[in-house]
Amino acid sequence: MTRGATERDRAKADRHDALLREAARLFAARGFSGVSLEDLGSAVGVSGPAVYRHFAGKQALLAAILVGVSERLCAGGRTVAEATSPARERLRALVRFHVTFALTEADVIRVQDRDLASLADEDARRVRRLQREYVAVWTDTLAELLPDAEPAELRVRTYACFGLINSTPHSVRGVTWSVPDGPAAPLLEAMALAALTADATA
Repeated sequence: MTRGATERDRAKADRHDALLREAARLFAARGFSGVSLEDLGSAVGVSGPAVYRHFAGKQALLAAILVGVSERLCAGGRTVAEATSPARERLRALVRFHVTFALTEADVIRVQDRDLASLADEDARRVRRLQREYVAVWTDTLAELLPDAEPAELRVRTYACFGLINSTPHSVRGVTWSVPDGPAAPLLEAMALAALTADATA
């Protein structure tokens, strides 16, 4: 491959990543239906039709964002779980992983909260499958800590934890608080762990 071709490939990859990043920002701010191809192109310095060089359209961009984040969460959760033991430390590591995600990808969380229903059916099914697999990483870990709990209870605890952490984009404001190494991270981790292991009889 020539140097010129390599540079063009790199520029194309950079534009692809920029489109994903700006699409997440714009969808989070205005909603999927409130953003046009022209808005997306303008955000990265190209015309609206030029977006088609990278994605089949706005729907494909939404799918890339939401399927992509589900894939990253699922793969990352498995990596954390496989690398950490015993179960209590694994749970702590999973919480830390998810808190970091919430503080670094707030726009994506907003998009998922509001625009998941705008996905094409096939993409929506893929997201739901990946989400179930990610939840299973957590419930398998919780089952070791709470051996008497029924599967339904483990799922309730896990989804409640996600709700707590994923509320961050709606509650955390300011540069100091909205970064992974800010004061929100340890607070969220402590609250999430308390919620996950709360005594159901209290």
